[in-house]
Amino acid sequence: MGFAELNITSNFTFLTGGSHAEEYMALAAEMGLGAIAIADENSVAGIVRAHTQMREIARQARVWREESFGPPRPEHIERPPSAPVEHVPRLVPAARIVTAEGVTATLLPKNRQGWANLCRLLSHGKLRAEKGACTLTVSDLLRWGAEQEVLLHPLQQEATSQPAAHEWAQQAGRLTRRFPGAVALLMSPQYDGQDGARFDAQAALAQGLKVPTVASASPVMHVAKRRRLTDVLTAIRQGCRVDQLGRAAQANAEQRLRSEPEMRRLFRGHEGAVDRAAEIAQRCQFNLGSLRYEYPSEIADGESPSERLRRLSYEGLRWRYPNGAPEKVKKMLEHELALIAKLDYEPYFLTVRDVVAFARERDILCQGRGSAANSVVCYCLGVTSVSPEIGTMVFERFVSEARNEPPDIDVDFEHERREEVIQHIYERYGRHRAGLCATVVHYRGKRAIREVGRAMGLTDDTISALSSQLWGFFSAKGLEAHRMKEIGLDPTDRRLAQTMALIYEIIGFPRHLSQHVGGFIMTEGRLDELCPVENASMEDRTVIPWDKDDIDSLGILKVDVLSLGMLTCIRKAFALIGQHHGVDYTLASLPPEDPAVYDMLCRADSLGVFQVESRAQMNFLPRMRPRCFYDLVIEVAIIRPGPIQGDMVHPYIRRRNGEEEVSFPSDALGAVLGKTLGVPLFQEQAMQIAIVGAGFSPDEADRLRRSLATFKKHGNVSDFRDRFMKGMAQNGYDSDFAARCFSQIEGFGSYGFPESHAASFALLVYASSWLKHHHPGIFACALLNAQPMGFYAPAQIVRDARAHGVKVLPVCVNASFWDNVMEPDGEGGLALRLGFRQIRAMGEEEADWLTAARGNGYQTVEDVWRRAGTSPKLLRILAEADAFAALGLARREALWAAKALVPGEELPLFKGDLDGEGIVEPAVLLPKMSEGEEVVEDYVSMRLTLRAHPLALLRARLTPGFSSAKDITPAPDAPQNPERALRTGLIKAQPSRRHPRNARHF
Repeated sequence: MGFAELNITSNFTFLTGGSHAEEYMALAAEMGLGAIAIADENSVAGIVRAHTQMREIARQARVWREESFGPPRPEHIERPPSAPVEHVPRLVPAARIVTAEGVTATLLPKNRQGWANLCRLLSHGKLRAEKGACTLTVSDLLRWGAEQEVLLHPLQQEATSQPAAHEWAQQAGRLTRRFPGAVALLMSPQYDGQDGARFDAQAALAQGLKVPTVASASPVMHVAKRRRLTDVLTAIRQGCRVDQLGRAAQANAEQRLRSEPEMRRLFRGHEGAVDRAAEIAQRCQFNLGSLRYEYPSEIADGESPSERLRRLSYEGLRWRYPNGAPEKVKKMLEHELALIAKLDYEPYFLTVRDVVAFARERDILCQGRGSAANSVVCYCLGVTSVSPEIGTMVFERFVSEARNEPPDIDVDFEHERREEVIQHIYERYGRHRAGLCATVVHYRGKRAIREVGRAMGLTDDTISALSSQLWGFFSAKGLEAHRMKEIGLDPTDRRLAQTMALIYEIIGFPRHLSQHVGGFIMTEGRLDELCPVENASMEDRTVIPWDKDDIDSLGILKVDVLSLGMLTCIRKAFALIGQHHGVDYTLASLPPEDPAVYDMLCRADSLGVFQVESRAQMNFLPRMRPRCFYDLVIEVAIIRPGPIQGDMVHPYIRRRNGEEEVSFPSDALGAVLGKTLGVPLFQEQAMQIAIVGAGFSPDEADRLRRSLATFKKHGNVSDFRDRFMKGMAQNGYDSDFAARCFSQIEGFGSYGFPESHAASFALLVYASSWLKHHHPGIFACALLNAQPMGFYAPAQIVRDARAHGVKVLPVCVNASFWDNVMEPDGEGGLALRLGFRQIRAMGEEEADWLTAARGNGYQTVEDVWRRAGTSPKLLRILAEADAFAALGLARREALWAAKALVPGEELPLFKGDLDGEGIVEPAVLLPKMSEGEEVVEDYVSMRLTLRAHPLALLRARLTPGFSSAKDITPAPDAPQNPERALRTGLIKAQPSRRHPRNARHF
């Protein structure tokens, strides 16, 4: 084995390391190093990235050898310069432990038990500290350091005072006595001209401790050109400018990854320390690929997981298909059960089913989505709500033996009650067996501009100017000189040019860890022996340091416990229907394919409806004219950045409307694209085009799918272009068609939907549309009670409900509750009564006190104060919301009465009458508020009004230069570039913030 670098700092030592773990692994392969260890400070967050890169290097080398030579390349044939490297360094998992006593040691697990000990050690330190911190002592090292190589770091030169050196020697002695033969002293060059003397002194220190020495370059960057970026990271961490760093700055660019010849030159006279690094790496045989993840598997009532899954699946089949299941569904169920059993995934499916069953027992609405909707098993278990028959029933999109990767089930729960599900999982499995995976927060546009700009000393005005050009800044051409001049910047300024280069360089760097929205890891054994566990910023949450891509790479199963506001709305609407109409609905029992519902959607009457309420969707609905459920599947998928940027929308509409012939270049592609009229709209179709049209293998198509993933950080669809074009040509397709296909596929790199995912969302589109059409008042009430969610503010929801004939009643101190409710309208129907939740600055607990104490109703403001024990401040809030109108008090009168009340006991002097005469405050005649003033106060206190539209009060004052919407309808012969029209109105939403950049065509 060649030299092993055992003390690398990656950029997962946040705001310190200047290179990605993948970059170290790639360069180590080119250098021919025998092994490397990513040893971040109190962390193993970055090592999976290096592990994944190691496997990719090996895969590329294997594919190149097979394609170029078949059998292994003969020795007499030289490797072409363009060929991938054939040498793959080993990755030695590690962490650099920093203790409270000032002792630093790099720990390298020798085996699986050593890795478990390292994870327990890090978990111990992180769970006793706040998020992002780790508090460890030498005693902790002594407890959890077994089965690991311990590389002691000598004291830094500035800390070598006599007391510090004595304390360090004492603690080092404890470690050498506890782990004899496993401790070595790490020697690293400082490149200050004193390294020779320093190495001699450290060798003497090691001799005194009776431990060997080991050499390391201790790189903080993989190449020298990252020096400037490393200084910028340090400046960001310390909150200063680069020119203020002083000794904290890199003295030179030498602290980088080194080849073996370089290390031997640097450690001349101490070559044994260089050799020893490889020896230690040889003793560390643990690798991340050997982690054997076991999902929780419990025997219930003597049933094995396989038996239980089969029983529950067939019970669900009879429940889903009471009149008998189609033959193809039965065959698919058997196929899925056989594949699940072969891959030993039964416990995973049962765990997800149990989580969903818990939610249903507590009346928490939920449904699975994503590729899981391809599964008949998931449908029969009640995890998903849409029959896989709707789509292509491609179970291998979800679970594949060829891909050798775990399935991933996403389940949406009501957003207000998801925490109940999360805490149930913690209680069911314990925090030592369950945790949320992390999300890595990377540097993106504005943050990168802001933080790098400040570190480089740019003014706030310059930083704001750069931020204003975000799209141009990160476009293919970059921020061009003429644009810089237009925003007042000098493109020839040297510091500005350096800053912009550093901004580009830092993009994609991890900045810190955050909590995943709901990806749960559950294990049979201890989770903190599989990976470290740490506190999240939210109370009662614990997380692991790896994100979803990391755990996918390691084959670890997770369940995504997600939240969706529309599920909260639908469940509350179902409850209101049951309460007022005595009918119990579920997603499965809603009357299907109601023509009146589709008529409503064709009119773009979709405010508040799930997924189709945006301006782009409202514009598209009358053109799409959906008439069946699968039309909604397409509607959900097509107005997405992927199909829009791939220019798929207009061709589809032209073909749907008979304006363009539906044709297929081959029967094979016709089978793939038939349902979508020859236009690829789903990720599954993108994969099938690559397989059928370009001859991709399933593995290649899967890597293409990964590069299409919505939030993939490093995937690049363009990497597949040459392979795709070549394959299409070999199969007889012309280059123009192939380029158009690839352009469409490339569009999926920006949020393309799987068909199964779109089908799951389409069910919620139909359910919310059905509720809006048949029960507009109840739908509006549920929508308001589920806020915050959706696209529109409460004012627009209320206005839309009234436009649909719903009677809306104001907030009332004697009739309202916290939630909005439905009450008899006196005419045999139901009216929507606004609740206290609509009032700004009023809390639910205060509303509960108010409603609990009112009995048969309050008579005066003072009556509310005395009986409910409310504060005068709350009374003023209620008065400002006009909640006392039913008591005969105008807003100002109620506010006057509320302000007259003083908290606390009345003074004894005024408790009784004075000389038998009561003191009566004279009545005050308050001026009546105008309607305009009332409307303003409504918006201030509740963000909505039941009075006149604000514009109706201003219409008479508007000058002739302003036009209303109805006056701006373009004439048929209007020019392509009409003059600007001056228009006034109330903005109902800000669609530009929601639309993709290319949605302006809608």
